[in-house]
Amino acid sequence: MTPLQRYIAEEIATDHVDGLLSRREALRRLALLGVGTAAATALFSACSQNKEPTAESPATSSGAVTAGAPPPGSDTALPTAPVTWAGPRGELQGAWAEAPDARGAVLVIHENKGLNDYIRSVAGRFAGIGYSALAIDLLSAQGGTARFGDPAEATAALGAIPPEEALADLRSGIDELQRRVPDRRVAAVGFCMGGGFVWRLLAAGEPRLAAAVPFYGPTPEDPDFSGSKDVAVLGIYAAQDQRVNATEPVARAALEKAGMTFELVTEPDANHAFFNDTGERYNAAAAADAWRRVQDWLARHVA
Repeated sequence: MTPLQRYIAEEIATDHVDGLLSRREALRRLALLGVGTAAATALFSACSQNKEPTAESPATSSGAVTAGAPPPGSDTALPTAPVTWAGPRGELQGAWAEAPDARGAVLVIHENKGLNDYIRSVAGRFAGIGYSALAIDLLSAQGGTARFGDPAEATAALGAIPPEEALADLRSGIDELQRRVPDRRVAAVGFCMGGGFVWRLLAAGEPRLAAAVPFYGPTPEDPDFSGSKDVAVLGIYAAQDQRVNATEPVARAALEKAGMTFELVTEPDANHAFFNDTGERYNAAAAADAWRRVQDWLARHVA
């Protein structure tokens, strides 16, 4: 099992432990990753033991704050349009949101569910605040996320993509952004698995980025960010997300070693994927604070 597949498997197991997936559904999703029942049971047990007690609130603990509150940035969001371009291994697909008189450009990297309406909306929100955005579909070589009727199958397919191929596609996405928004700085923003790929871009050395914002993304093992030392990094974590938070010290040490400009923020009373307003763990207060921080970061380092 690759590190990415392991990460996805642990996320499925954690969702089961947190009561967001039934055992049957969790076993089905793990089976798509090649995890058998015995290994899945052991994984459930490990995730249960690693789970730290939190305040008496459900995993969706956003309280009355979420009731009727629109997702941050949605009030000024611009529409997206499907686009394609020539990638390193064939045609790549994405969602494009163009900002008038763009201040900069943003590459949006999706969660392990692929390019869906939520991620498209995020691209539109960036365009609404002045940054043309391209949300790439990392399942382009498999026909695109829309080809998968079962989101769990899309997740499994993402787990099977070699990281070097995904990185090549992401770099092609930066190429396309620079073509569409010439003479403007570029940022990469990723969520969950996509946040992990933001860290991987930095570890692979991507000097074309001016800023990077990984949302609750796992840090790769023993990363070297020296090839991306001029990138300003805003790492966003969630207090209840112990699994990803365990990799934060690794990110911090690598950022310090590379002498990079960075800030690592942990949102209180929030869990993994708190920014996703279509998910069970959405936290409106944390999402609003994170959105404010992202806007400030882009204004300082991209605009």
